[in-house]
Amino acid sequence: MSTETPSRKPDAESRDGADPDELPPFTEQLSQQLGGVKGVVEAAVPITLFVVLNPILPDQMGPLSGLQWAIILSAASALGIAAWRAVRKESVRHALNGLFGIALGAFLAWRSTDARDFYLPGIIQGAIYGVLLIVSALVRHPVIGWIYAVVAQGGKKEWRQNKPLVDVLSRITILWGIVFIIKNAVRIWLYWIDAENALGLVTLFGGWPVTIALTAFTIWAVRRHMKAVEEAAAASPNAA
Repeated sequence: MSTETPSRKPDAESRDGADPDELPPFTEQLSQQLGGVKGVVEAAVPITLFVVLNPILPDQMGPLSGLQWAIILSAASALGIAAWRAVRKESVRHALNGLFGIALGAFLAWRSTDARDFYLPGIIQGAIYGVLLIVSALVRHPVIGWIYAVVAQGGKKEWRQNKPLVDVLSRITILWGIVFIIKNAVRIWLYWIDAENALGLVTLFGGWPVTIALTAFTIWAVRRHMKAVEEAAAASPNAA
């Protein structure tokens, strides 16, 4: 048996001559965060079905009401997407992300026969997220920073020693928190005044579209900061 220590095989990035610490392309990072176009579409299907079907179905369809049929079809679509991904041995993470909220909302709406209650778990969850995001930034452990570390740095903690980067990620996290709080304050108001159709539309268009916009802005802001740091280092006379 040879006692020679085997040399480490270069990974894909090294073979391509890329810097292993270099940020992935913008579109790749966006896709990783959102699960790709397929993940976004699949996550939006259940809520879209409910928002569309609830107002147009008749009050009674056989043994069930139109609301109950909308609940059944919405919940069934969420379960079907998760099952289809599992059968194909694909990741079910994005399919399951909103499954609990859909199931809980469906249960509440079915029990109360009030379509507004379908959105109630998401409203409460979103408001809590908004508060936690802001608090995490104020204590200098921004949630968006930790997500950035996992996605772009393989879970490394070096960003914690980079004060300007922590500042950037803290401000971005506060932005996320403010958007979440404002969005869900509007939804609470619509819930309170019994505007269930408007509540559905705000939930639909204030969900994935807003998340995509915030994610894109976050990636752009971090990459802009990293580029500025690299340019400053290159211009420094002490740069290697």
